[in-house]
Amino acid sequence: MSRTWPALLALCMGFFVVQLDVTVVNVALEAIRRDIGGGLGGEQWVVASYTIALAAGMLTAGSLGDRYGSRRICVLGVVVFGVGSVLCSSAPTMPVLIVARAVQGVGAAALLPCSLALIIRQFPEPKDRAHALGVWGGIASIGLAAGPVAGGVLIALADWRAIFWVNVPFTVAAVVLIRRYVRESPPRRDRRLDPYGLVLGTVALSAFVAGLIEVGRYALVLGGLAVGIAFVLVERRRRDPMLPLEIFSSRPFSAATAAGLIFNFCLYGTLLCLSLHFQGPAGRSAFATGMLILPLTVAIGVGATLSGRLTARFGPRLPMLVGFSLGLLGAALLVLTPFAVVGGILLCFCSIAMPAMTSVAMSGVPARHTTLASGVLNTARQAGGALGTAVLGTLLTAGNSGMSLRLPMIVVAVAYAGAIVCTLLATASSAVNPSEEAAAAGLRGAGGRSG
Repeated sequence: MSRTWPALLALCMGFFVVQLDVTVVNVALEAIRRDIGGGLGGEQWVVASYTIALAAGMLTAGSLGDRYGSRRICVLGVVVFGVGSVLCSSAPTMPVLIVARAVQGVGAAALLPCSLALIIRQFPEPKDRAHALGVWGGIASIGLAAGPVAGGVLIALADWRAIFWVNVPFTVAAVVLIRRYVRESPPRRDRRLDPYGLVLGTVALSAFVAGLIEVGRYALVLGGLAVGIAFVLVERRRRDPMLPLEIFSSRPFSAATAAGLIFNFCLYGTLLCLSLHFQGPAGRSAFATGMLILPLTVAIGVGATLSGRLTARFGPRLPMLVGFSLGLLGAALLVLTPFAVVGGILLCFCSIAMPAMTSVAMSGVPARHTTLASGVLNTARQAGGALGTAVLGTLLTAGNSGMSLRLPMIVVAVAYAGAIVCTLLATASSAVNPSEEAAAAGLRGAGGRSG
């Protein structure tokens, strides 16, 4: 016991700074643009390069953790994230900052799946494990909620570079504590890597997102689709593919994964659009923007917490339908009314769907594929975040009236309607046992709050 809780603190510390960076950067985008240049496309890439690297690297990082030891890969991920933070804080130009953000994403991709695997190993007793995962997810929610306020304060007291410097002491402390208190997992040398899948998947997602951000670059979009098709063909032929396609034969898993992609598409894209709107047409400072976004991120944490209780009582379908319906209603308010904060808060209560959605996805695959399914679900969500940043950020200025929330929020409302359809498909044929789903939400929903 003397080692397990310091180990949990160490693993949570790395997750905290990864989550902090999800929301802290949105507040800093205008300050970054004023200092080192770059238009809306550059601001979108600052967010998207991080999520692309995170989405592309997560499955490979899980395989590396199995092959060489999760602690070793987790420590490497924390170090890479810290190095990326230093590079971000000293970036002289927008292209350098974008590359440095991708380095951060690579570190986060190594850290997240391995830290979860290590927590499961550190806490073999189900009760202790459930509590530890709850703490892990709760600290992540604190990081997500603290990002806007921390970003606003740091920019007001210093400048935008401080939001990256603040990561460094956390990463140093996390490395020291992980090496001291966390037990290594036994390596599995029989686990093969899939470099072809990694390269093709990364190129496909990057090209597709680039084509969406750089308006009119349809060749990039088509190129991304072509490479994506090549990725599928290669994965079908590999003996040890990064993404075994047969996992999608489960309708609950496939539909819940699609809902997860839509979830992050809407949430990441909306947070970006609102941050740019507050600092653009609304004329707010970085600090004021942080304070306006704070209740939105609090709503995300509250909704995710409520989901577990609702799932325990009613099963996963109700919280998923409620969460996505609130997201749709919030998007409609953002289209129809000037009350951006109210609409944004309502939209962010879509998080009620998150742990329940994770539970449905995980219960839809055999136990032997649990780790793989978790990686696929989180990869789909991060890919959705990258696409949401690209699509909604571009639509923000697509009209003739300058920056407007109307068009991107119409797309978000339609996307939430699609998520409701995915929910009905995912839960149509499953006889849900609320107590079993509650256990799943407790063990997996904490990780599902990673945003």
